[in-house]
Amino acid sequence: MRIVVLDDYQGVAEGYADWASLDAGVTFLRDPLPGADAVVEALAGADVVVAMRERTAFPASLLERLPDLRLLVTTGRANAAIDLDAARARGVAVCGTESPSSATPELTWGLILAVLRGIPQEDAGMRTGGWQTTVGGDLEGRRLGVVGLGRLGARVARVGAAFGMDVVAWSQNLDAARAASEGVRAVSKRELFATSDVVTLHYKLSARSRGLVGEAELALMRPTAILVNTSRGPLVDTGALLAALRAGRIHGAGLDVYDAEPLPSDHPLRTAPRTVLTPHLGYVTDGTYRVFYAQAVEAISAWRAGAPVRRLA
Repeated sequence: MRIVVLDDYQGVAEGYADWASLDAGVTFLRDPLPGADAVVEALAGADVVVAMRERTAFPASLLERLPDLRLLVTTGRANAAIDLDAARARGVAVCGTESPSSATPELTWGLILAVLRGIPQEDAGMRTGGWQTTVGGDLEGRRLGVVGLGRLGARVARVGAAFGMDVVAWSQNLDAARAASEGVRAVSKRELFATSDVVTLHYKLSARSRGLVGEAELALMRPTAILVNTSRGPLVDTGALLAALRAGRIHGAGLDVYDAEPLPSDHPLRTAPRTVLTPHLGYVTDGTYRVFYAQAVEAISAWRAGAPVRRLA
């Protein structure tokens, strides 16, 4: 049996689980595969593939070109980049893993504080002999707007309350009672964007939510407000965000996710003013990887025994 572990960017997957227990050949690929042809070539003859979240997509057109594939394991509880119906039709089992809910909210607050207090700029200045150059913002008494009050958004909201912030939330189907259960007040989308000092996104990407934050929403935001996205890049209209940043219509943005990943080296976001950028690190932590890779091995072993676990398709 041939097993391929995709998108092991840091070259650490082998050390996070007992792959030897599978008694099979395991190949770990570090580099992103540029296009379907490269994926097909890399996965030729693979019976099992372990995908890291949505780094590599598996649409129907690709699955058709992988005749040897029998099991696809994705880290996390769901993966929008896998065509589950096509996998079922081809007899390819798809299994997932659990996904700790603490890592991304923690990074969210790292980005909020980094943008608000100018931490990257001040760090760079210190290393070149400089001293104070920025005046930071405050959190206590300010308003935090949480777009999407699911398991991640709710965690972010609780930290905002601990900072003494006034926390409000909006999503398409959020009702007042659900918000109140998290100690948050439900408001309209317009009110959230117009009155929040920090807007943070924790929303599932779908056809309906793509471009959720566009020119109209950014125009509502205060010039002192910041936008943080640790959810999915296409939730934000990148062109509209770049225009708002360049015109100084918002104070800044903290971004961990992008329309294209890895982000092209010449992408205009890399030189956009008043931004803090991280390379999709939301789930990239020691604790999360221990869960992801150990449970991937468990899923493979269970599938071989005829009793798949955490099956998605």
